[in-house]
Amino acid sequence: MTLQASLTKKLVFTLLLGLLGLGMILPFLWMISTSFKTPNEVFDYSRWLPSTLELKHHIKVWTGANSFGTYYLNSIKIASINTAGATFLSALAAYGFSRIEFKGRDALFLLYLSMMMIPPQVLFVPKFIMFDWMGIYNTHLALILPGLFTIFGVFMLRQFFMGIPKEITESAFIDGAGHGRIFFRLMLPLAKPALATLAILDFSWNWNDFENALVFLTDRRLYTVPLGLQNFVLEYNVDYNGMMAAASAGILPMLLVFLAGQQFIIQGLSGTAVKG
Repeated sequence: MTLQASLTKKLVFTLLLGLLGLGMILPFLWMISTSFKTPNEVFDYSRWLPSTLELKHHIKVWTGANSFGTYYLNSIKIASINTAGATFLSALAAYGFSRIEFKGRDALFLLYLSMMMIPPQVLFVPKFIMFDWMGIYNTHLALILPGLFTIFGVFMLRQFFMGIPKEITESAFIDGAGHGRIFFRLMLPLAKPALATLAILDFSWNWNDFENALVFLTDRRLYTVPLGLQNFVLEYNVDYNGMMAAASAGILPMLLVFLAGQQFIIQGLSGTAVKG
């Protein structure tokens, strides 16, 4: 293949990826644009940019009886606790399944992994009965306690730990280190890219969780951001401008979490490429 043909191929591939990326970001741009439009311009698809910047929709989101400030704080509280807890507990379980030898380890892991096949909706009724019995129904604990455990996180981190050569941990054992010291001083620093990836995914899952909040929360003061968007669904119509303004504000924490963790992901990809 000549140099010109290679450059042409790369240019075409880059253009295709650019068009694909543009297609994925268009709904996001439309959401932001709609939040500044007048109600009459919402469904005017020939007009992407608002004729005037209507700030009243954004002001409405943060003022009034149903201010998004309360929903924001609730979502940040639940998502932050769940992300921190699920990341740590997943790493702890993954270390046990990948580095500690015990009878029936692989069978237990397969049984644990098979729980991913159970649809979450099937567990709503048992969880409702259990939470009501425990006295945590209509509290944030009903969302926090189940959110501290993620099967996908254990699977993901176990696969990452399995890729770390056993000679590293065996050398640490020879030097007198125990499992606790190896886990905190050796495995966790090496797993920063995987931990950052899991934290970003888990924060996104918890921040966008609508079904669990809808089922287990009834007090409006405990509502999260996804439930708060219902305030813009009126009896006879929908306040699309207000909903888009609230959704635009609701996406900011996920962007900040991604920007904070992307450096670890890039470092992991770079290290993998160099190692390969």
